[in-house]
Amino acid sequence: MKNKLLLSALSITLLALGPGLATAEAPSKKAPASTVNAAGFSPERLKRLDAAIEEQIAQKQLAGAVMYVARDGKPVVFKAFGQQDIENGKAMRTDAIFRIASMSKALTSVAAMMLYEEGRFLLKDPVAKYIPSFAKVQVAVPAPAGSDQPYLLEKPRRALTIRDLLRHTAGMSYGGGPAAAAYKQAGMTDWYILGKDETLEQWTDRLAALPLQSHPGEQWIYGYATDVLGRLVEVVSGMPLDRFIKQRITDPLAMVDTHFWLPPEKAARLANVYGLENGQLKLMETAGKSDFIHGPRKLVSGGAGMLSTTADYTRFLQMLLNKGELDGQRLLAPKTVELMTANHSDDLYRKAGSMDADGFGVGFWVNGKPGAFGDLGSEGAFGWGSAYFPQYTVDPKERLIILMMTQLKPAGTSTLHLRVKALTYQALMR
Repeated sequence: MKNKLLLSALSITLLALGPGLATAEAPSKKAPASTVNAAGFSPERLKRLDAAIEEQIAQKQLAGAVMYVARDGKPVVFKAFGQQDIENGKAMRTDAIFRIASMSKALTSVAAMMLYEEGRFLLKDPVAKYIPSFAKVQVAVPAPAGSDQPYLLEKPRRALTIRDLLRHTAGMSYGGGPAAAAYKQAGMTDWYILGKDETLEQWTDRLAALPLQSHPGEQWIYGYATDVLGRLVEVVSGMPLDRFIKQRITDPLAMVDTHFWLPPEKAARLANVYGLENGQLKLMETAGKSDFIHGPRKLVSGGAGMLSTTADYTRFLQMLLNKGELDGQRLLAPKTVELMTANHSDDLYRKAGSMDADGFGVGFWVNGKPGAFGDLGSEGAFGWGSAYFPQYTVDPKERLIILMMTQLKPAGTSTLHLRVKALTYQALMR
């Protein structure tokens, strides 16, 4: 009886103190089911992602975009925003075709790793074993103060390897470095090489005649390494790079709109490229003047020369998320994908000024220490972007793909392509 009286008194006291205390003492353990969809996202919070893209379009900082988020292989967001051709009033389409620039690197890297799986080479093999023009490559180092030479030449401290090409420690820049003047004279000053009237073999041999901008393995330098890797794929496979990628990657994955050169009948779907000049959008390239359609069609750029759609590229990313397989088509073994998504750069990527992750794998950044750069994400996530502004993140732990596709140059004019990652993660509730 005494215990019953005590419990009754305690109940009366709690009611007298009001509902606030009762709520604090017995919090809800999970959000109401109505606030979270089947994929574990809050639809209300996902509106922030839409709002950020729409705001950039309204402020005339972006023409249009396609946003894609998938979990467990199922789309959560797949939406077109704005316009793909402002001048002609053409709305952005979900099947719009985009120049993907450096997002080509992941496909070329997968091509190389498929040949590695076949035992065609070792990652530690010298590049010169397959591309003889690199047999006598030299390294440019800064000249001493007071010298009348812009740089001095040294023999490489070790051989340039295939792994160096894969992880961007090959000393191959996009023109910058001690030998910048020599690169400029040779026309090697930009990632955009499609308009050159030469073959990949001819272009690679010209690059091999220039000095490396650092000793192999000693610096992470972003540049032409993946283009050289594309030439390696040609030599080892005996096939042109574009044909190898089509037969071995894009056809098996049903990536029907992914090309090096765009068929003319698809030109109407190619989104215009815009740039920001004095804070205002300016048309930079249309389908009618694009090298992807009207160029020489000779120099295949595995580092920056492909086109794709949002749906196509997410199939490629889903294959990687699935550890090398999609819809019964296996391209890579799980252990190979595990190797590709490991950090191959030690701390060289961080020292190079990375702002998106603490390591670089094979074709993309990799996140080894969540929080190291203040970004949302999981350990093991990987991703990359493009000079045309698209950005992707693949998060194996959350079974998640995030991809924004657009056409804006240069990519550094806005942070939207980086913010979409945070705006996606903040909507993930379980």
